[in-house]
This record gives sequence, C-alpha cells and structure tokens, in this order.
Amino acid sequence: MSNHSETEVCLVIGAGDGLGSAIARAFAKEGHPVCVTRRARHLDKVEALAAEIRREGGKAYGFGVDARSEAETAALFDKIESDIGPIGIVVFNIGANVKFGIRETTTRVFTKVWEMACFAGFLAGREAARVMIPRGRGTILFTGATASLRGREGFSAFAAAKAGLRMTAQSMARELGPLGIHVAHVICDGAIDGTFIRERVSDVEGLLADSRILKPEEIAPNYVMLHQQPRSAWTHELDLRPWAESW
Repeated sequence: MSNHSETEVCLVIGAGDGLGSAIARAFAKEGHPVCVTRRARHLDKVEALAAEIRREGGKAYGFGVDARSEAETAALFDKIESDIGPIGIVVFNIGANVKFGIRETTTRVFTKVWEMACFAGFLAGREAARVMIPRGRGTILFTGATASLRGREGFSAFAAAKAGLRMTAQSMARELGPLGIHVAHVICDGAIDGTFIRERVSDVEGLLADSRILKPEEIAPNYVMLHQQPRSAWTHELDLRPWAESW
C-alpha cells in the first residue's frame, strides 16, 4: 500500500454516467474527497453525481469545466487546491469516440476529437504535475481504449487522439516517475456499459449478464489499485477487456 493520505483529493475529469462516475465513487469509498467535472452544459449532472456520493457518506464537488481550455483547467486546479485540499489523484477520462469515414472527416471533426481526447489530457497532466511535484507524490491516470493501440476503419480521428494520449502518458511517466509521481494508462479494450453503448447496441442487458461488456463498477477498483501500488512495483499500462473480447 502507498503512504498517500486518504484526505488527498481525487479529481475526475470527464465524469460521465458510466466509468467516470464509477471511478469517483470508488475513490470516495476509500475516503478521498472527489471532484468531478464535465462541460458546463452538463453541470447539473455532475452536481447530481456529487450529491449522490455525499448521500452515500462521501465528500464530493461538481464543476462545469471545458477541459480543452488552458485557462479553465488551470483555474480548476487552483480552486481545488485553495478551497478543498491537495490534489493527490487526477483521472483523465474523456472519450470523444466518434466514427467518420476518412472522406467525411472534416478538419473541424479531427481537431475537436484531438482537443478532447489528447490535448485536454496533456493540460490535465501538466497541471497535475505542477501541484504534485513540490509534494513529491501523486497519481495521474489516463483512460485509454482499443484505439490507443490500433486504428480501425472510420476511426482515424479517435485513434490518432487516443494514441497521442498514450504517448503523452508514457512520456510523462518517464519524466515524473523519478520525481515520485505515478503515471499510468488504462486501456479499456472493449465496450463499456453506459449511455453511449446503450444507444448503439440492442442487447446490452444480455451482454452484461454474460460479462461480454466491461462493467464500470468492475473497472473502477483497478484505478484505486494503481493509486495504492507501492512505488517499488508501479504499473504504467494496464489492459482490461471482457473474457470474450477478441485480441
């Protein structure tokens, strides 16, 4: 186990209805105050999540932030550090999974996907490093996908962004590890239960019953495990997939 204080704040950037929410709940159950963010237009949803965590006995705060904005991201870290507590865990969990054929992929689509899934991750990681390095400890976790490793037809923008995020995480791990900061990249290789999948797959309940879809509540403990790893045996990349998922 690590010697990190349970009072250190866990910041989850991209706390949607699926994995992000599950990660926030998992860290709250470990005694960490959690801060959850989404775009400002979804502030009601993150505030509802924070209220639910508080009803369950945890400490939680919701923020409406555009993670692509350097100014908003920096201000978020400053506000949490000054008003809530030291940030000990940062989880970057923005997906931006869209499908466009290469001929239909406009420059706006490609750029927006990259901003959401890669550039925003860089901003989160940089600001996390800024507050963690002086303390000599901290955990920065990035959520990856199948596209982090290989591109498929129709996913050029998404694959480019997720692969870029993976390389950003890898570079950060090598730079920040010797400074006491644990950086890890979690590849979720397969569909994750949530609104996105339920709107696109017909038999979600059947697939869930047979454990053929990744379940957020079963992914989330792995993030807690990564944070709690002793530094003599840190994992940089963790690959999670359902038992029936093809390689």
